[in-house]
Amino acid sequence: MSQPSPTPEERYAVLVAEMLHDPDITYSGDEMGPKKSFGKSELKVSGKIFAMLVRGRLVVKLPKARVDALVAAGKGERFDPRRDGRLMKEWLVIAPTMEDEWAMLAKEARVFVGAS
Repeated sequence: MSQPSPTPEERYAVLVAEMLHDPDITYSGDEMGPKKSFGKSELKVSGKIFAMLVRGRLVVKLPKARVDALVAAGKGERFDPRRDGRLMKEWLVIAPTMEDEWAMLAKEARVFVGAS
């Protein structure tokens, strides 16, 4: 009998644990209480968000050209934080079929945001 697939929250918890090995990364999750921010929980570098879990999906900040390419390849969609059609050019909601790519894309986002 096969094991059930991990939930997005479980998968994100593993990603957070991996990313926190980097001393420059901080995490603010649900246990931090109400926040005025995008996601339910966020990974930050130098105080800037680079990855977050929103409505059960991983959202990462990448260069606009990279987001354009990933969207064109069907690997995600632009992030619409208010769900009102105002898309964010540098934020990608990773497609469910790309769950195996979460760590790679989060690391890429960390480098991008850490360099800015």
